[in-house]
Amino acid sequence: MNLSFTREEEAFREEVRDFLADHLTPDLRAYARRMTSVYATKEIAMAWQAILVKRGWAAPSWPVEYGGTDWTPAQRYIYDVEMARAGAPPLSPMGIGMCGPALIGHGSKAQKDYYLPRILSGEDFWCQGYSEPHAGSDLAALTMSAVEDGDDFICNGSKIWTTHAHEANRMFCLVRTDSSGKLQQGITFLLIDMNAPGVRVDPILMLSGEHIQNAVFFSDVRVPKANVVGQVNHGWTVAKYLLEFERGGSSYGPRLLARVWALRATATEEGLLEPGFARKLSLAEAEILALEAAELQQMADLASGGTPGLKASM
Repeated sequence: MNLSFTREEEAFREEVRDFLADHLTPDLRAYARRMTSVYATKEIAMAWQAILVKRGWAAPSWPVEYGGTDWTPAQRYIYDVEMARAGAPPLSPMGIGMCGPALIGHGSKAQKDYYLPRILSGEDFWCQGYSEPHAGSDLAALTMSAVEDGDDFICNGSKIWTTHAHEANRMFCLVRTDSSGKLQQGITFLLIDMNAPGVRVDPILMLSGEHIQNAVFFSDVRVPKANVVGQVNHGWTVAKYLLEFERGGSSYGPRLLARVWALRATATEEGLLEPGFARKLSLAEAEILALEAAELQQMADLASGGTPGLKASM
């Protein structure tokens, strides 16, 4: 595994730094420093995304024909590192990082042509409908039903821990279309309009008082069959493909390291870096460095033509 960067890659690093110096506004930097969640607010995420879209850098992992960058894995890693070091707020991952790759990999031409530009423009703001009260880590046990009715499915059931459902106008969702086989069979990947009749969103407040997650209830919600991504009853394949990109499509190490360093600096300034706390920070930093090493190995694999694969779940 070669971890040294070429002269061209170092020149790209300078290009990213210059862009951030010119376009990452003080307000965006200040917001990112105050973040208590891994998710930025919709307002902040969309403001930063609009700046990146104008530059053509919002969706580095997408193919060029859909608005991507055609960067090498090394360039994408450098980009993530410099974003973290500059203190840029994160984009919402649901559209660009998750639904977009699922559509690119398994969607129809009509779905790609319609949804991908709207993801980039922010016209559609997405949430993920996976977990249910009895189906979290055992996701295949989901029971939210979708019953065929002419050109539509009629959906009933619920999803929980749904981030930004109260702000999203679209949900990519796993539903049960057949219960006769194995749990992983009979699941369909469906795109749902959050403004459709029968959709109800109830807030789940954090201990901090923040409203980020929600419970979502579906009562006879009508969804066109044209909103199926992939094949009916084969949504598990799409979901696994999406999770590769959710877990392995970005570099998390640089941003986590930046947060640990910022926390250590703040604790030092406030005189709070007592030995026990310092030790915990050092242990966290060591674990993050191990994560970064794994991400670098994955970068090398991607550079050789591989995909995130199962290593993304490590």
